[in-house]
Amino acid sequence: MEFGATSPRSLEMHFVDIHEVLPEEEEEEENEKNKLRRMADHKTDKNVNNKPIRMREMKRQHKSFSRQVSLETGFSVLNRESKEKSERKALPRSGKSFGGFGSNHGVGIEGRKGDFNIFRTKSTLVRQNSKLPLRKESGIETQNNDVSAGGPDESNNRSVPAGRYFAALTGPELDQVKDSEDILLPKDEKWPFLLRFPIGCFGICLGLSSQAILWRALSSSPATKFLHITPFINLAIWLLALTVLVAVFITYALKCIFYFEAVKREYFHPVRVNFFFAPWVVCMFLAIGAPPMISPQNLNPAIWIIFMAPIVFLDLKIYGQWLSGGKRRLCKVANPSSHLSVVGNFVGAILAAQVGWKEAGKFLWAIGFAHYLVVFVTLYQRLPTSEALPKELHPVYSMFIATPAAASIAWGAIYGEFDGLARTCFFIALFLYLSLVVRINFFRGFRFSVAWWSYTFPMTTVSIATIKYAEEVPTVISKGLALTLSFMSTTMVSILLVSTLLHAFVWHTLFPNDLAIAITKRRQWKEKKPLKKAYDIRRWTKQAPLSFVSSMRRHSSADKNSDGEK
Repeated sequence: MEFGATSPRSLEMHFVDIHEVLPEEEEEEENEKNKLRRMADHKTDKNVNNKPIRMREMKRQHKSFSRQVSLETGFSVLNRESKEKSERKALPRSGKSFGGFGSNHGVGIEGRKGDFNIFRTKSTLVRQNSKLPLRKESGIETQNNDVSAGGPDESNNRSVPAGRYFAALTGPELDQVKDSEDILLPKDEKWPFLLRFPIGCFGICLGLSSQAILWRALSSSPATKFLHITPFINLAIWLLALTVLVAVFITYALKCIFYFEAVKREYFHPVRVNFFFAPWVVCMFLAIGAPPMISPQNLNPAIWIIFMAPIVFLDLKIYGQWLSGGKRRLCKVANPSSHLSVVGNFVGAILAAQVGWKEAGKFLWAIGFAHYLVVFVTLYQRLPTSEALPKELHPVYSMFIATPAAASIAWGAIYGEFDGLARTCFFIALFLYLSLVVRINFFRGFRFSVAWWSYTFPMTTVSIATIKYAEEVPTVISKGLALTLSFMSTTMVSILLVSTLLHAFVWHTLFPNDLAIAITKRRQWKEKKPLKKAYDIRRWTKQAPLSFVSSMRRHSSADKNSDGEK
């Protein structure tokens, strides 16, 4: 044996792909390898029956066959990737491309263009579909194509997973569709008004009704008595808030009647589900801030029961989802608007104290404070979207200051004094308020939205809590702080009121197409992730199991045997 000679087997190189591969690619590779192995085994059996083959030659054939499988599999994967890249095109979010259909199904999709019946109430939709005749195209019923193209498929309207909203939507309120997503409705058409009317419109009522409470406090509080504010301002704002609430409530009730499937989509939305508390919180705000000339001194407890019953029902439903640990557990759906579901308990505690049911108020305060701590810690650690703060203003973060401010007011109303615990909650709210105000960059490049209204009442709530604090600590600093925060809150509400009127009646841009409710239940395809330059240890362990190590040992032992024979 010559030491200078090198065996050709020692020069064999084994390459292992350590980059990330999609699951469907792995399945296709395994299927192709298994198919080739079965073909090879069949050929090997024939050769064994025809003529004897020595064990060493069989090993060589097996090794060459394994290299052949790797080579052919690699080329097939590369060809398939290049073919998919050449065929794949970006889908416009127009509703026409839903389902990935090509020219063969173009007629069926065009027939569904502008069809908004998929979000209508089911009873109305069934009556409409029963009158539609069946048409056939190329042996396939058109109804099946319509269902695939975004038609009245029950699965599209039923319980969209919470993670799907975070995956398909973006923006502070999850109201903007990502460029890589397709929607069920055409984007280039103007949708019916009820479909474009979101539940976030109750935020307008939140801002106005909380202002009614603020101006009642300013006109009746001993800390601001030197201002001589007339109570008629409170009356005017209260009547305005009541009018807006009636209009919004009737409009959304019509949406529930005619487009109940769209309402279900909003309920499953991780952000908008919290706004289902808003109508009842607004009703309690109006009861608390009612002008003295039209409201009795002691409210009827039936008012508290009527307004608090829906909030208790929603508490049991949503808090149960947080506690059960399912797909909608708190760590998956937590966002700043989740504070709305907690504020309702503190507002209910304030109203319970006014009607004389202080024990019920203590019960609600305990429930609200326990869940506030959980929500606060969850949001303070990390948001579920895992995205950095954008440059423009995101008023959702003002929700952090609403809950502790409402907790301090509720504690003072229940126990009759603004004591240590109430002041602790107030100082927490005041610090969070200042931490947002000092960040001027948050207030650049903002864009108006109806959802902004729901973020004005936290400023008003802090102002009311400051007035209560000034009553207990009547100093120049406390009174000045109360007036400053009240002025900022009223100014913000006034600006939003003017902007809302301009967008509604002048520019007609107040209610754009609500793309958030038209996302598909599942993504139409999975985008391939870019190849990673760094080595992926998990990929290495997955693609190079112990069988690969044992095969290398067999190759080395075969080399030694061949060298020994030489």
